[in-house]
Amino acid sequence: MSKTVKVSFVRPGTESRFRTIEVAPGESMLRVAQGAGVDIVATCGARGRCRSCRVKVLKGDIPPPTVQDTVQLGHEEVQERFRLSCQTRVIADCTIMPVPPKTETGHQILGTGAGVASDRVSLDSGVKKHVVSAKAPAEEHHQTSDVEEIVSAVGAAVDPVVPLAVLRRVPQVLRARKGRLTVTTFNQRIIDIEPDDTSSHCYGMAFDIGTTSIVGSLMDLATGEQLAAVGGVNPQAVYGGDLMSRIAYAQFDSKKLTTLRARVLNQINDFIKQACDSAGVSAGHIYKIVIVGNTCMHHIFLGIDTSYVGLAPYAPVEREAIVIPASELPLKSAVNAQVCFLPIVAGFVGADTIAAILATRIYDSDGIRVLVDIGTNGEVVMGSKQKLMACSAPAGPALEGGQIKHGMRGAVGAIQALSITDDVVCDVIGDVPAIGLCGSGLIDAAAKMLDAGVLDAAGRLRRSDMEQLPPAVRARLVGAQGERAFVLARAQEAGKDEDITLTQLDIRQLQFAKGAIYAGICMLQKLMHVVDEQIEELLLCGGFGNYINIDSAVRIRLLPPLPRERLSYVGNAAHLGAQIALLSESERTRAARLARDVEHVALATAPEFQEIFVDACNFSTDAIQIGRARSR
Repeated sequence: MSKTVKVSFVRPGTESRFRTIEVAPGESMLRVAQGAGVDIVATCGARGRCRSCRVKVLKGDIPPPTVQDTVQLGHEEVQERFRLSCQTRVIADCTIMPVPPKTETGHQILGTGAGVASDRVSLDSGVKKHVVSAKAPAEEHHQTSDVEEIVSAVGAAVDPVVPLAVLRRVPQVLRARKGRLTVTTFNQRIIDIEPDDTSSHCYGMAFDIGTTSIVGSLMDLATGEQLAAVGGVNPQAVYGGDLMSRIAYAQFDSKKLTTLRARVLNQINDFIKQACDSAGVSAGHIYKIVIVGNTCMHHIFLGIDTSYVGLAPYAPVEREAIVIPASELPLKSAVNAQVCFLPIVAGFVGADTIAAILATRIYDSDGIRVLVDIGTNGEVVMGSKQKLMACSAPAGPALEGGQIKHGMRGAVGAIQALSITDDVVCDVIGDVPAIGLCGSGLIDAAAKMLDAGVLDAAGRLRRSDMEQLPPAVRARLVGAQGERAFVLARAQEAGKDEDITLTQLDIRQLQFAKGAIYAGICMLQKLMHVVDEQIEELLLCGGFGNYINIDSAVRIRLLPPLPRERLSYVGNAAHLGAQIALLSESERTRAARLARDVEHVALATAPEFQEIFVDACNFSTDAIQIGRARSR
């Protein structure tokens, strides 16, 4: 075997090479692509559990297919030299074509609507603009300086220590308009100085950096008005659809950590420019930025090693609130801003949860309320003004379309809901032919399949008494490549050359994902001695949670069987909480107290959790009774 081999990449649908790299043989095709700067999506984190990283080897020798290749791609594609790039090693010179698993456009990214209502928060952002007239030193015997003259003119209690970047501007600004200038402070510390009166320009931004998506908003700090909203898919997603995948990718590798960090830093910089262009304001007048996210996103953004967050006891490097000048990160699009990170509760209960608690005011409730953020890393908070408990429910990417054979994010072409009567009717985002199934569609499909008798309480696709099903529905139960599956959309009506199916393995992935969320709720109920009847309200938040059918979520036991009026959507509570902390320093201070007071529950270490989780994976309590009967 030679010391190096040449790997060339071509664009899909062409034969033209756009990147060639020499590597040592034995490296996976996925890692070779990432090293060459070629984006190949690895939703499952290179575990061979999805199809997103598939490639076609156009030229050159390749190893025999792995078991994962055959399971995910099928015998036909394997024979046509398709492979999972995460499972296939480079053994010789070869030419590879990355194959996009589907075309996703028009992603559904949930923002916060119009922003914070004016009666929700007192406007005390900590940013103040002081318009003053200061005189430059004029007499040699007078021991003074430009800064001292400016500080004296401000008159308020201002920290005389001025950042170097501001110091460099002082001489010109002080003398530009005969000493008339605007001094901007954040919590009594000077952060900017400008000639003339710029007091009407005082802005901030709030960002929620999620595992799947990033949303942000530009706010007027003086009025609380939302001026612009931005958002999109988190560009780190190509390195894994869940947190553990990204932690594993960068574990003990500073270069890969830098790669992940650069992705999100560049995206935030771009969003700042986009928001300012949309609102017609100068990014130089953004003085405060609040960022929330889970612990992993928080650490990556700051360039902090996440290796030990992924290892027991999963402790974060820092839990306290952090304030950093934007120039140190660097956020080059808003160099005058102070960047505030809300505090963290634990390794997998991050600042986004604290922001959601702020937004929903669950901390001030007389009765028991539950906050459920459904996503790749779900969080559950339960309690009242007496006590709050929180846990992380690692649902994984299935509810976001990951590790599902025809799964995709909520974008144009995704089945988002369906009905089953005499046949299946799909509701597709964008009203176009279906190309896949998103999380809300997955939940709705399972619920409707349960009602139709296609699926049983234990999650098994029907195999007997088929005559009880309508003929058209019965015909949709197929054995796809040796695996049982249910056809949601046939190839001739879909937007791709194959049936859109829900396989038995897909259903198992859904059971594990929804079981984690449901078990988290049950575990907190057990620890707090709370029965369903005592829960006054369950709030469903997050970008994904806002789109699901609540009745379907209850049907499959993703949520507890509460009366419908006690279940409600609250939108992107984490982003709303970030906006609140942006506009109010007293609320940002409250966040620090909440992070200290919330009691974190480590589900994996609780002796009874495994039994609760196994029960929660079933779609109905009927399955539990069936299982007990069989064991006897």
